[in-house]
Amino acid sequence: MQRLFLMALVCFALVACASNTPRTALPVAHDASTEHAQLLVMLRAPPQHFQPASVYGGSYRSSSDEAARRRVARQLAREHNLVLIDDWPMPSLGLDCFVMRAADGVSTAALADLLAKDSRVESAQPMQLFHVLAQPETSQSDKKGDPLYTLQPAASRWHLSELHQTATGKGVTIAQIDSGVDAVHPDLQGQVVQTRNFIDDNPYRPEKHGTEVAGIMVAHEGNGLGIAGIAPDAHLLALRACWEDPAHDTTAICSSFTLAKALQFAMESRASVLNMSLAGPDDRLLGRLLDVVMARHITVVSAVDENLAGGGFPASYPGVFAVAGDHVEHGPPGVLYAPSHDIPATAPGGAWDFVTGSSFAAAQVSGLVALMRELSPEITAARLRDAMEPETTLGLTAQRPAMIDACAAVARASGHCACDCTAVSVTSSAPRR
Repeated sequence: MQRLFLMALVCFALVACASNTPRTALPVAHDASTEHAQLLVMLRAPPQHFQPASVYGGSYRSSSDEAARRRVARQLAREHNLVLIDDWPMPSLGLDCFVMRAADGVSTAALADLLAKDSRVESAQPMQLFHVLAQPETSQSDKKGDPLYTLQPAASRWHLSELHQTATGKGVTIAQIDSGVDAVHPDLQGQVVQTRNFIDDNPYRPEKHGTEVAGIMVAHEGNGLGIAGIAPDAHLLALRACWEDPAHDTTAICSSFTLAKALQFAMESRASVLNMSLAGPDDRLLGRLLDVVMARHITVVSAVDENLAGGGFPASYPGVFAVAGDHVEHGPPGVLYAPSHDIPATAPGGAWDFVTGSSFAAAQVSGLVALMRELSPEITAARLRDAMEPETTLGLTAQRPAMIDACAAVARASGHCACDCTAVSVTSSAPRR
């Protein structure tokens, strides 16, 4: 009898362990070959209204329905010779997203098509990769306290100090989906209200591209250090969904899955502006999430990759503010242009450097959107986009490209002149909401 009791106890323990197996994180060492062998498989889940807490990590689903979906995912993996790697809830879409890895040499596109025909599967797609849009720096400074404000293109072109007499981004939250941000940088201390790592289970870490973009958007103004952000009083959510190769720190890579997790978090965090200084191929899951993001009155700003059709995704997605740098000669139709060459930026370790690329043009536009959203919180995306359109009647289009006039944009959005008032008319520009 005692032996039977012990055997039953062991069986019970094994079952308990199996039912409480922790989620398997994505591999720490990322590379393109590993990611391209993966698929995203979506299973239907009852839509729920979740609010992310301090322990948010995809583990807030604790129902029998979740266990049933995981059983289905494991069964699908066995049937198709896949390895179940990770999963994450997408409550805004009523889905659970499962990451599965295919065997070497198997076409993930063909396998995704096959899985999508299964009645148990809501949709499936190959994992895709995205990249940030930065170019190697032309120069660098690690002198802490080096006053770089006068070297910022926006300081003169956008009359930044005058703009800040009217708006500084106060009360506006910007969600930045990027590589890690150095939140203790002297020009960024107190500006980052949350950091989250959607790459792996390792501690959040600062990285180059994310820190540069963050400083351009929200660096302190008037502290005697470095630069001034376009929206220095905005709050920043630093969402690490891209990872950098330490040997090539001017580049960063993101995946469909890491970006999807960050988008889900951003939309639940009451952000007003979403900056995505990255580009890649069209992505169905991310497009569906962006639809929900924009339906929640979040302005999405993305960088343009001139080497990809339509500027790349998400810049090419309807409703997204596509931004190219002034170094881009021929961008897709409807693109906004902003300064992008030799822009002073914050760098990890309390340093500053000079950066070039559409990533940083997009960062400036995200900061400008924060100023406009502060003055007109309910302004629609269409009105906001119209306000940024360059004035064609003044002959500005003769210059290629036609740049955003920040003073005019703020005036059109708010109904009163903030700067450069001799060149801006607001007689017919009541707040557009």
